[in-house]
Amino acid sequence: MSNNLWSRREFVKRAGTTAGTVAVGFGLADLLAACGSTSAPAATGTGNLEIFSWWTGPGEKEGLAQLFNFYKQKYPNVTIVNQAVAGGAGSNAKAVLATRMQGGQPPDSFQVHAGQELISTWVKASKMEPITSIWNAAGWDSVVPKDLKDIVSSNGDIWSVPVNVHRGNALWYNKKLLDSKSVNPPTTPDEFTSALSTLKSKGIATPLALGSKGNWQVQMLLENNILAAGGADFYKKIMSAQASFTDPPVKQALTWIKTWLKYANTDNSAIDWDEADNRIISGKAVFQVMGDWAKGDFTTKKWVPNVDYGVVPSPGTTGKYMIVCDTFGIPKGVKDHSNAVAWVQVCGSQEGQAAFNPLKGSIPARTDVSPSGFDVISQQFMAEFKTDTLVPSSAHGSATPQNFANGVNDELGQFLIKLDVNATASKLQSLSDEFLKTS
Repeated sequence: MSNNLWSRREFVKRAGTTAGTVAVGFGLADLLAACGSTSAPAATGTGNLEIFSWWTGPGEKEGLAQLFNFYKQKYPNVTIVNQAVAGGAGSNAKAVLATRMQGGQPPDSFQVHAGQELISTWVKASKMEPITSIWNAAGWDSVVPKDLKDIVSSNGDIWSVPVNVHRGNALWYNKKLLDSKSVNPPTTPDEFTSALSTLKSKGIATPLALGSKGNWQVQMLLENNILAAGGADFYKKIMSAQASFTDPPVKQALTWIKTWLKYANTDNSAIDWDEADNRIISGKAVFQVMGDWAKGDFTTKKWVPNVDYGVVPSPGTTGKYMIVCDTFGIPKGVKDHSNAVAWVQVCGSQEGQAAFNPLKGSIPARTDVSPSGFDVISQQFMAEFKTDTLVPSSAHGSATPQNFANGVNDELGQFLIKLDVNATASKLQSLSDEFLKTS
C-alpha cells in the first residue's frame, strides 16, 4: 500500500438518534487465556467513559460489549456510557458526531474508519489530539503492520489506534445448500455468473442476497469488481485520480453488477446487510458479497463456519485483501481524558483485541494475537492478511474522501434503476474530478 496520504474530504451531515448507557459484565477468562497473556494490574480510575460508535447490529454490539468487559476489569470504578447510533453503515452516527464535535461537546472517544475518514476531517480541523506518545509507549510498532500505521498517521503523528481489520472482499455462501445443488464456490466473476445461473435453473429464484439500503453495499461490490478487473495497482490509481472511471476495468465492474442483479432479490433497496444474511440462512438465497462482519452475524445466529456456511474471496480478488479498519482516537477537550487514554490503550492491547474480534467477525490489527481463540475462517483470514496484497476500502472511508463515497452511493442508487453502464461510469468520473483531483 502506498505510504502517501489519500485525498481529503469533509463529512456530509445526516440525521441520527443516539442510544443510552450500557451495562457491562465480565467473563473473558477463556478469551484471555487463548490470547496467551495477562492483563496489567487494575487502575483506580473514576468518573465516566463515553464511547461513540455505530456498533448496534448482530456481532457488532456483542464484540463491543466484550471490549467494555475488559475495560471494566481494569477500571471497575469507571462508568461506561455507550453512545451507539444505529443505521446507515455509520452515516447517522457521523451526523450526530459532527454536531457534537462542532458544538464543542465531543465524546471521550469515537469509532472511525482508518484513514481519511478521520485525518481529512477532524484532524485537519484541529479537533483531535495525537496518540503518538501512547503508541510509542505501548510499543505498537512491533505488532501493528506499517501499512496500517501509515493509514492512521499524518504529518509525523499518529491519530487513532486500529482495533481490528475487516475483510471487505468476501463472498459468503450457504454451504449445505450449495453442496446440495452440486455447485462449487466460484473464484472468478464468470464462474460466479455461471453459478448464479445454475442455481436459478435448479429452483432458487434469487440466489444472490443483496441488501442495498443506503447503496454502500453496492459500492462494495463496485470496488471489489474494480479490484478484480484492474488489479491492485489500477485500483489504487483510480482511487487517487491517476486513472479514469471511464476506463475499461470500471465498465467491466459495472457490467458484472448489472448481470448479477438479474439473480438478486428485487426488494434489495428496502433491506440491509444483516437482513440479506437472513436470506442466506433461510435458504432463500445462496450468496452474499459482504465484509466479514457478516461472520459476526452468523456467529450470533449459531451458524457454524465450514459446516453451515463458507467463504471465498470476492470473485476475481484472490490474493488481495480489502481493508476495512475500525479505530479509536481522542478528541481535544474531552471530559474524562485519563479514561479516554486508558480506552485507547485497551483498544490497542493484545487482550482487548483478542476479546473484541472473535464476536465482531474481524481479525486483530495486531499480528501477535493467538489464532487459537478464533474460528477457522478467521484463522484463514489472519494468515492471508500477512501474505495478500493489502488495499484500503473506498466505500468505508480509508482510500477516498467521504464526499466522494457519498456521491458514489447516490450514483449507484440510480444505476440500480437505470442499469446504464456508460452513463454511470461518466458520472463516477465527474465525482473523481470534483472530489479526488481537487482534494
